[in-house]
Amino acid sequence: TSITSAKIQVNGVHLHYQQTGEGSHAVLLLPGMLGSGQTDFGPQLKSMNKQLFTVVAWDPRGYGKSIPPSRDFPPDFFERDAKDAVDLMQALKFKKFSLLGWSDGGITALIAAAKYPNLIHKLVVWGANASVTQEDVRIYNGIRDVSKWSEKVKKPLEEMYGHKYFAKTCEAWVDGISRFAENSDGNICQQLLPDIKCPTFIIHGEKDPLVPQAHAEYIHKHIKGSRLLLMPEGKHNLHLRFAEDFNREVENFLR
Repeated sequence: TSITSAKIQVNGVHLHYQQTGEGSHAVLLLPGMLGSGQTDFGPQLKSMNKQLFTVVAWDPRGYGKSIPPSRDFPPDFFERDAKDAVDLMQALKFKKFSLLGWSDGGITALIAAAKYPNLIHKLVVWGANASVTQEDVRIYNGIRDVSKWSEKVKKPLEEMYGHKYFAKTCEAWVDGISRFAENSDGNICQQLLPDIKCPTFIIHGEKDPLVPQAHAEYIHKHIKGSRLLLMPEGKHNLHLRFAEDFNREVENFLR
């Protein structure tokens, strides 16, 4: 089936989303920093089972085609994204749905699952963290200057945003997420993890250069009954690089 694109007004902004499939199980894909459905979830939109699932990929406010507004990073930006994501799905008339969150989208999904438990069916997160350490801040500063990124990663984002918005927003993101390191234990959403009651699947690439494995282990330990899968060759973008394996594991979990 085809992939449709549309915008819908949610919480005062026009949010862009892509949708495909006609399955009874609705699934929302939540992208990472600077991400959108288009840049972050091609293999999932294309290949996830369209009979079992209705797949929605959204562009958070200020990202992808959900501009305007320009993206900003107030202290509660993850909570804001979580509310936008859940309200988007409700505006699309999905009563209950599962969340698949990558990286920043994983953090957003953790918060949404904790805060809106009666709406979330199942949860899958990968490349996510519930706190920010000094080591993390060092890693983030290593990607602050987008001119040093690999051409392959940089190109789709420059095409989406233009160089100036891309570079400026990446710097703002580094500053925004680094602020969490000033909290006690670098907390982003650690206190919410025990509130997550839905079945939860955490996937982590053992070669992820951006998110150390300890983060995945912490999330697994603090969400009761959650499952952790380590992919030995996986990096941060394991769902793109190993799309077939990833999709199979996730579909089996969601069934």
